[in-house]
Amino acid sequence: MSGDQAPSIVWLRDDLRLADNPALTAAVDRGAPVVIVYLLDEVSNGVRPLGAALKWWLHGSLTSLGADIDALGGRLVLRRGGAETEIPKLVEETGAGAVYWNRRYGRARDIDAALKSSLRDRGLTVESFRANLLFEPWTVTTQDGNPFRVFTPFWKACLEQGVAREPLDAPSALSSAPATSDDLESWALLPTAPDWAGGLREHCAPGESNAHDRLERFADDVLEDYHRRDEPGIETTSGLSPHLRFGEISPLQIWHRLRGSLSREAQANGAKFLSEVGWREFNWNILYNFPELHERNYRSAFDAFPWADTPQWAIDAWRQGKTGVPLVDAGMRELWQTGTMHNRVRMVTASFLIKNLLVDWRVGEQWFWDTLVDADEASNPGNWQWVAGSGADAAPYFRVFNPVLQAQKFDKQGSYINRWVPELETGEYPPEPIVDLAKSRKDALAAYDTMKATAPAPE
Repeated sequence: MSGDQAPSIVWLRDDLRLADNPALTAAVDRGAPVVIVYLLDEVSNGVRPLGAALKWWLHGSLTSLGADIDALGGRLVLRRGGAETEIPKLVEETGAGAVYWNRRYGRARDIDAALKSSLRDRGLTVESFRANLLFEPWTVTTQDGNPFRVFTPFWKACLEQGVAREPLDAPSALSSAPATSDDLESWALLPTAPDWAGGLREHCAPGESNAHDRLERFADDVLEDYHRRDEPGIETTSGLSPHLRFGEISPLQIWHRLRGSLSREAQANGAKFLSEVGWREFNWNILYNFPELHERNYRSAFDAFPWADTPQWAIDAWRQGKTGVPLVDAGMRELWQTGTMHNRVRMVTASFLIKNLLVDWRVGEQWFWDTLVDADEASNPGNWQWVAGSGADAAPYFRVFNPVLQAQKFDKQGSYINRWVPELETGEYPPEPIVDLAKSRKDALAAYDTMKATAPAPE
């Protein structure tokens, strides 16, 4: 097969979409048949295996994407294993002359760099693209070339750059090349014994078309109330986070939709929402420069923090929403039932585990990694470290969210708590929480003072 006719491989990762997919566009523009492949890689060094809820969403996303590709005349190829072995195998099998992918920014980028070099040495065209961030980490630095450690100047620097291009259209047709593929069901991504995903099926809708439906509903019907986003009892948030996590929609598509045809009243809310997209960008910037984000304290002073020997039953009570603290329990039950949790409540539940129970933030981060459908390798640990005080631009440690006051302020009518903790109305709810909130706050601050005395944190 001539070089011009040799197929192009598009290696998908967290970019499960057809529109605004630069790697796919480049492959189609090359003019040869296209092999679109998704690898389930749970073995390569630097790749964090997906949690259970993420696997559930991935199954739905791949099912949706496969149908979309079929409709254009193509085929989604599924392979399982490490990229360093599976991509070269696919090159040999298909006689490919080019490989394209969209860049990733965590520890796995070392895999990509090595693979790009080895394939180019074999004479292949290999290109990677910016697709899943508005601003790549090395393009946003302080004046002295260092990464930002504080969000506000980071986002200001991003906005000063501006967003350059318009989103790319999806291909109108695909011409595929033969390649062997796994059957999706053989990956066993869905829970069976027991099947705990009933709530996810009720509340979640993976797939690119559903992502855009969600964006339109947010822009048209919800955004005008986004200034009330801290109230968990009403729909004021976008619901886009799992779609962004799997790349079913790009931040560029969101950016242009919300910078476009908004009413004047919605523009301020749109700017605030886009700053939340900016917070996502900030976390990816941090991860790029600190790849151990889910394993190590970003602020090394916290290595000396005296975490308590909290009994497992107390951690289990937190996980199961049985702490006796209504807002905390409501959030943890929402998480288990829906795979998501309102952002304000995420902060409250995390603060309770870290500061009222004195449990290492990594325990909570891992639980969210396993139960959230939107957990990504940057925002999940970045947000946990923010609450813990150990991260970049972190909340000061003495900021301990009082879940009772938070409920009084943001769930005044009790609609959120009553939905997820109905036994409050029947008198079956525990009369006392598993920990005294006031005393445990004092204990947390004392532990922080001990840490500072052991390893003074830099100003």
